Amino acid sequence: MRSNATATGYGATAISLHWIIALLIFAAFGLGLYMTGIPGLTPTKLKLFSWHKWLGVTVFMIAVLRVLWRATHAAPPVAPGTPAWQARAAAGAHHLLYVLIIVVPVTGYLYSLAAGVPVVYLGLWKMPVLIEANEELKAVFKVAHVALNYLMAGVVAVHAAAAIKHQVVDRDGTLGRMLPFLR
Repeated sequence: MRSNATATGYGATAISLHWIIALLIFAAFGLGLYMTGIPGLTPTKLKLFSWHKWLGVTVFMIAVLRVLWRATHAAPPVAPGTPAWQARAAAGAHHLLYVLIIVVPVTGYLYSLAAGVPVVYLGLWKMPVLIEANEELKAVFKVAHVALNYLMAGVVAVHAAAAIKHQVVDRDGTLGRMLPFLR
């Protein structure tokens, strides 16, 4: 496996993909919470749903690139002295996050299709209709999309808390792996 990572941190491509996806996910999650709280079916709500879908498609496309990049580029080694259980937990959390950044947009896409609402990316490109409208599938994909979003939010919160703990308590440079200015 090639790597542009250094002995102490990830390379510029991995860092960029990480933070771009993180920001897009935060935006999509916040928008999702906001738009679903708007009562009725208003023009504003419809516009926000479109933006949410566009964010989801964008996350999916960049996530595919990120997973491919990570599959072909090794991560830097864990900080010296990191207990084995923490290294395994971090690896497990990272793998789960990689799965979620792919699966969450897919469930949202399938939820939209099952609801009979096509996804037109950026209002320009109609995405393929993989399934026909189906009320039963709509209910399944809605629950899956919401539940997986909350699972991702929980994993991200633990991920961020662990990074901060490593920076503040352990002072082992782990956070500097993704924030070069802390190295």
